Amino acid sequence: MPRNDDTRQPGPASKPDGEPTDSPQPPTAKAPHKKTRTGERTVTGGAGGYDNPAGGRVHPRRPAADEHRTPRPAPKRHRTPPPAAKRHRTPYTTRSNALHPGAWWLWAIGLATAASRTTNPLLLALLVAVAGYVVAARRTDAPWARSYTAFVKLGLAVVAIRLVFNVALGSPIPGTHTLLTLPEAPLPDWAKGIRIGGRVTAEGMLFALYDGARLAALLICVGAANALANPARLLKSLPGALYEAGVAVVVAMTFAPNMVADVARLRTVRRLRGRPTGGIKAILQIGLPVLEGALERSVAVAASMDARGYGRTAHVPPAVRHTTTVLTLGGLLGVCAGTYGLLAAEGARYGLPVLLTGLAAALAGLRLGGRRSVRTRYRPDRWGTRAWLVAGSGAAVAAAMIWAGTYAPDALHPGVVPLTAPELPLWPALATLVGLLPAFVTPAPQTPRTPRTPQESK
Repeated sequence: MPRNDDTRQPGPASKPDGEPTDSPQPPTAKAPHKKTRTGERTVTGGAGGYDNPAGGRVHPRRPAADEHRTPRPAPKRHRTPPPAAKRHRTPYTTRSNALHPGAWWLWAIGLATAASRTTNPLLLALLVAVAGYVVAARRTDAPWARSYTAFVKLGLAVVAIRLVFNVALGSPIPGTHTLLTLPEAPLPDWAKGIRIGGRVTAEGMLFALYDGARLAALLICVGAANALANPARLLKSLPGALYEAGVAVVVAMTFAPNMVADVARLRTVRRLRGRPTGGIKAILQIGLPVLEGALERSVAVAASMDARGYGRTAHVPPAVRHTTTVLTLGGLLGVCAGTYGLLAAEGARYGLPVLLTGLAAALAGLRLGGRRSVRTRYRPDRWGTRAWLVAGSGAAVAAAMIWAGTYAPDALHPGVVPLTAPELPLWPALATLVGLLPAFVTPAPQTPRTPRTPQESK
C-alpha cells in the first residue's frame, strides 16, 4: 500500500534499454481545489503533491500567516479605583461584628436622660428625630425591630391623655388667656386642691403639652433601644447575679414586639379575607387571638426553660452569700443616696463620692453573686470600639444637657407665664446631634439583594 508520508513514490516503470514503456502524457489542466480536513493534512484535488489512495494529492499543512509571529503581551488594564464612598463603606451586620446590645441601651438611656432634663419642645423634637434616624438606618427586619412605631404611637397617646387630664382636672399654672370654661363639680373639703372642670387657660394647656412631650420623648428613646437591641443577646450579656431577674425582664420586654407582630399578622389575614381591620368590633376580634397567642407563648417558654435547666444554682459558702448580700444592698443604697445628693442643691459636695462608692460596692456584690449561677455562654458578644463609640455618644448627649441645665436653665425650660415662643439653644442642639454617630459607625443591616440594571453593571 502506498504511504502517505514525505517520501516520493517511484515514477513509471522503464525497459532495460531505458525507453519508457508508456508515452509521455500531455500536461493536464489544473483541477479546481476541493479542500477537506483530514487530521493534520490537507487533501486537495489539484495537481502536484503526493498520491492519496482516496484520490487527489496530500500536502503538509501550511502554517497560518500569524503562527510565526511573536505573541504580543496582553495590555495591562488599569482598573479605576472605587470611589471613596465604596472604599469606606460601613460593613454589613454579621454574627461576628454585630454591635453589643448593651451599647444600644446605654445610647438610648443617654438620650432619655437628656430628654428628662428639658421641656423645650424644639430640643425634644430634635432628640426624637435623632433616635428615629438611627432606628431607620440600623434596625433589621426582625419582629422585635418593628416595635418602634408602637412606641411612637404610645408617646402621642401620652401627650393626648396629658392634655385631656389638664382640661378635665385643671392645672396649677395660673393663666390669663382663657380658652373655655367648663362646669365645675363641687368636691368635699378633704379633696381640697383638686377640681373637676372650671377654666381652661392657654398657659395651662401649654405647660401640659411640654410635660407630655417630655414623657413621650422618654418612651420613644426606650422604643429605639427595643428596636435596635436583640433581647435574646441582651439576656446572654447580663452578669450571673442578675440572670434570673434578667430572664424575667427580657421575657417581659419581648411582650410588646411579639404583640405588634401578632396584631400585624391578624390584620393582614383579615384584610385578605375581606374583613374590616378598623373599628371597635375588629379590635375585639383581633384582641382575643392576640391574648391567646401570648398565653400559649408564655407556656411554651416556661416549658423550654424548664427543659434546659434554667434556675439551677451552685453551692456557695454562707460567708460568700452574706458578703454578697451586704455589698449589693449597701451599694444600691449608696447609689440612691449619691443620686439624691447630685439632684439636691444641699448635697452636691458628697453626692458624687457616695455615688461612686455605692456603684463600686454594687459591682463587687454582683461579681460575687455570679458564682452561684451555673451557666455557659455560647459565642459571647464582644465589646469593641464601635460599642464604646455608641455608648459614648449617648453619654455625651446626656452630659451636655445636664451641663446646659446648670448654666442656662432658662433655655431648657421655656416659660409659659407669660406666653413666650421657645427658642432653640445652640450648644445643646449641637450636642444632641452627637447622638447620630451610631448611624455611621455601626454595621449596616443585611438587606435582600436586588437585580442590577444594565446601567449599574457597566
